[in-house]
Amino acid sequence: MYVTRTLPEGFERGPMQGPGIIGEVTEAMHRFILDGWVSDSPPPRIEEDLSFVPKDREEVIYLYMYRVGQNQTLQNTKRWRPARFSVTHPETGDEEIYYERAPIYLELSYLLAVHAKFRSDAERLLGWLMLRLHEATHLVYRPRRYQLPDGREIDSLGRPWDIDADGDELIMEKIAVSLTDDLTIGDAINFYTIHEAPFRPYVTYKARCAMEGSLISAPAGTLVRALPLESSEEPLPPHARSNGRLGRAPARPVKKTVPGPEGRNIRPIEDDNPSED
Repeated sequence: MYVTRTLPEGFERGPMQGPGIIGEVTEAMHRFILDGWVSDSPPPRIEEDLSFVPKDREEVIYLYMYRVGQNQTLQNTKRWRPARFSVTHPETGDEEIYYERAPIYLELSYLLAVHAKFRSDAERLLGWLMLRLHEATHLVYRPRRYQLPDGREIDSLGRPWDIDADGDELIMEKIAVSLTDDLTIGDAINFYTIHEAPFRPYVTYKARCAMEGSLISAPAGTLVRALPLESSEEPLPPHARSNGRLGRAPARPVKKTVPGPEGRNIRPIEDDNPSED
């Protein structure tokens, strides 16, 4: 038995916006690598199957995503919050209210390996691949797309979404990639062994992206109330900071104890032969 949550009357839920972002990052890496090939020789083949063995002198780049993890630096809460964009109804001109959850910030780990008939050619291809990805300041750089419950796709300024749109206040979606040392030789050997593939030179990269959920539309007149700290009737603790956060509480005096076992039924020793004054 399970319990489902139902929205209040007048609210509508939109579609999930970011379930395909992981696949889009992988495809963006494919395109970025191939777009940078300027040699007269045929471009390398990109494969995701580590067990693939090419024929003749074909050069291959293996791109294998082996891990998806949450960015520990950008963890956030799951509570609903007002959406970061503003939009007006196309017919009435009234401002529409939407809510969203904070996105899931992800780190996608990739294993990149190379293959060529001669080892020197594979090392040359690996060097070119590292320099090419070093130029990738952003694998994906486009206006953030918001899918509303009524099916419209808009940007953060409320305009119809356009991948080539620009604007000073436009929220952009940025996906970066960086070289990391995330996979040991032993782990890499296990990867190749599981896939029954020969060991090849490799490097590891991490791509950082945000997975967006669905939007919730609210009826007109809905307000979000969040009382500031100054309006609270209860006084702040004496160790509170000026911004409302709690600082370090004052240290309490600690009673010092004498080292050793605790004494029980202790009484002074009586002198059997007291001295006379």
